[in-house]
Amino acid sequence: MTVAKHSDTSPLLPDQHPHTQPPPPPAQYVIVLPAYPPPHHHFLFRKSCQRCLFCLATLFIFLIAAGYLLWPAKPQLSILRLRLDRLQFHTIPKMSVDVTMDLTVKVRNEDFYAMYYDSLLVAIGYRGKRLGYVTSDGGRIGARGSSYVNATLQLDRVEIMSDVVSLIEDLAKGAVTFDTESEISGKLEVFYFFNLPLKTEIECEVVVNSGNQTISRQSCYPEVSEVS
Repeated sequence: MTVAKHSDTSPLLPDQHPHTQPPPPPAQYVIVLPAYPPPHHHFLFRKSCQRCLFCLATLFIFLIAAGYLLWPAKPQLSILRLRLDRLQFHTIPKMSVDVTMDLTVKVRNEDFYAMYYDSLLVAIGYRGKRLGYVTSDGGRIGARGSSYVNATLQLDRVEIMSDVVSLIEDLAKGAVTFDTESEISGKLEVFYFFNLPLKTEIECEVVVNSGNQTISRQSCYPEVSEVS
């Protein structure tokens, strides 16, 4: 009699430890920190900034100084000599006057550029009314230079009708006040391609002694203006 043996690989008892999933890995956190330069880098950066500020300040001061020196200045006009050679009044046929006056005008160019003037105008007036004028030739004044211009103003029988009463009063006082005006027009040659027009005036009040026909007092007022 044959006995058959059966083998059963299944366990007789159920597995008391069922298969479970492995636990999840722990959470990972990443902390990003700013990059800190080494200590000596701060010192170098601060020193570089100070050097840049010093260079900018030096450049700014240099530009201001250059602008002050190179900015076109107004020429100086002054009367060095004012001499009355002739003064004569006429009452017939009308009230008129003869005047001959010599002037020496100094023109000083304060700029670092050459100055060219077209002409010098010298005029004389009485109580705000121009009696006559004379002009001289032009010329050139070098940088930081001066020029002396002579002019002779000669008027013959210039009528003074509107101020006859005032003139008679001045003659009675023995002093006649005239107004002289010296004007120079020209241009500054700042660069070869750029010229700056200028007009300079100086006004003088001249008190003339009608008895000996000499200048007893004079006072001048410079007036300088730029024209376009």
